[in-house]
Amino acid sequence: MNSPTEQLTRLITTEDRFRYSHAELRETQVAALNERFQERRDRIKLLSHRAREAGATEIRDRADMVPLLFPHTAYKSYPESLLTEQRWDRLGKWLGTVSPYPISPIETSDITDIDEWIARLQAKGHYVSCSSGTTGKSAMLLASDKDMDWSRQDTVKVFAWGSGVSPAQDRRRIGVAPVAAVPKNIIIGQAQAAAFGDPTKADFRLPIPPITVGSLTKMVVLRKKIADGTARPEELADFDRTSAERQEALDKAMVLAADELIEHRADKLFISGMWNALYQVAKIVRDRGYSATDFHPDNCIYVGGGLKRAQLPSDYREFVHETFNIPANRDFQNYSMQELNSGMPKCQAGDRYHVPPWIVPFALDEAGEALLPHESGEIEGRAAFFDLSLDGRWGGVITGDKISLDFDPCACGCAGPSVRNNIVRYADIKGDDKIGCAGTVDAYVRGLS
Repeated sequence: MNSPTEQLTRLITTEDRFRYSHAELRETQVAALNERFQERRDRIKLLSHRAREAGATEIRDRADMVPLLFPHTAYKSYPESLLTEQRWDRLGKWLGTVSPYPISPIETSDITDIDEWIARLQAKGHYVSCSSGTTGKSAMLLASDKDMDWSRQDTVKVFAWGSGVSPAQDRRRIGVAPVAAVPKNIIIGQAQAAAFGDPTKADFRLPIPPITVGSLTKMVVLRKKIADGTARPEELADFDRTSAERQEALDKAMVLAADELIEHRADKLFISGMWNALYQVAKIVRDRGYSATDFHPDNCIYVGGGLKRAQLPSDYREFVHETFNIPANRDFQNYSMQELNSGMPKCQAGDRYHVPPWIVPFALDEAGEALLPHESGEIEGRAAFFDLSLDGRWGGVITGDKISLDFDPCACGCAGPSVRNNIVRYADIKGDDKIGCAGTVDAYVRGLS
């Protein structure tokens, strides 16, 4: 007999995984949440601490899980001094507070930067990915080999469902945005290439250096120094020079991407990127005199991430679609985040992001402290999720997003939970974001590391 968690995660292989209603999933999901809690509460230090604080011994309903969800800031709770002082041993100790597996000992005395530290951890089966750190310190998220295997499968299934594109290895893949070179992103790119890319046609990636965790971290540390007035003049000069060089390289790369798209406009294309880069390339293509009628009629597009605070015209989506001849049913969008291991693809008919059975969604109050009463219909609140597919870290996270979560059937025919396409960040609408438990979690993790 499969465990509750296995009953849900095995649905990844089915084509109708979004047909199960909240009522049908509720009992199995609660049993799976309790199963995960019992398995992990003595293995993850932060989870043990949260359970003791809440007096939690069992998950009997979704509300019981709320005090055990980690704020997304928990993965940013390492002291910045560990980076600036290159204390890799202490950073490894911090990582151990949020890991269900012992962090394998590694030699750190000769490590010169964080990328080397991450590479040595990866050799031991610990994969550290890093968020973009757009608004501050980057989150460091631990994953296992099982998580990497899951990402390979999930990314193909999610894209095929959301875009209607079969993994037939018949498309030329053109990427028009720099991608963070973290394990999860690399794995996803490889899986998509193997499933959808024509092996006889070379992928195009922007000819610029990859964005590594080290480069992200360096930027975060310098931002902090600039903010507190400790940045040295030579550091500021180096920052200005490097920024100018990167912008020049990126501008040239955008032109090369436009050249590539124009040259192969007759091919069936798999175009990927973020909206800002896609829009910039589309403008160049339009300025060259090309538009939808010049491109293959069955192109598809994979958009990763949001606007990242880029300022674009209100019709930026339509402009990109009309430039590259993207049919309405080939426009793929996905709601996910580095803290999760699975995607929520958007349907065409309902314009809603669909939550798979192995992700348990929660709509919380603004402080992230209480589950809003909700068993049917739509409700607005702070998004939280428990991803039962996660192995290398705790699956529960309280996000910084404000969402509208619906437990009624979608216009597309799927009966499972869905999220309206009106997601906003609390930080963007309030200028700040306070999750109630974040301070105590941060203090506890810092105390152990």
